Amino acid sequence: MSRVRTTGATLSFRLRLTPKGGRDVVEGWTHGADGAQYLKARVAAVPEQGKANDALIALLSRTFDIAKSAIRIASGHGVRLKTIEIAPAPPSLAQRIEAMETAK
Repeated sequence: MSRVRTTGATLSFRLRLTPKGGRDVVEGWTHGADGAQYLKARVAAVPEQGKANDALIALLSRTFDIAKSAIRIASGHGVRLKTIEIAPAPPSLAQRIEAMETAK
């Protein structure tokens, strides 16, 4: 089963964010307690007034080399588990995200 969904020019995936994580990094794929797979990321920003979410969007922009305006948090603004949407997504991006390492 694909961890990244593609609908037209939009791709989406689940992500677990750890705010106040000491550094900004995408750590790779992991499994939740429910068996669902999600990308794991941490940011140094605090989860106040959207700072951690803004830092996450900047991190994903740098990591995937796409514009911040193409990335949005579709759900999970106030919680750690989020659904991320990227539109328009470059054709090879879904494969790049799928191929990311498994988090340690």
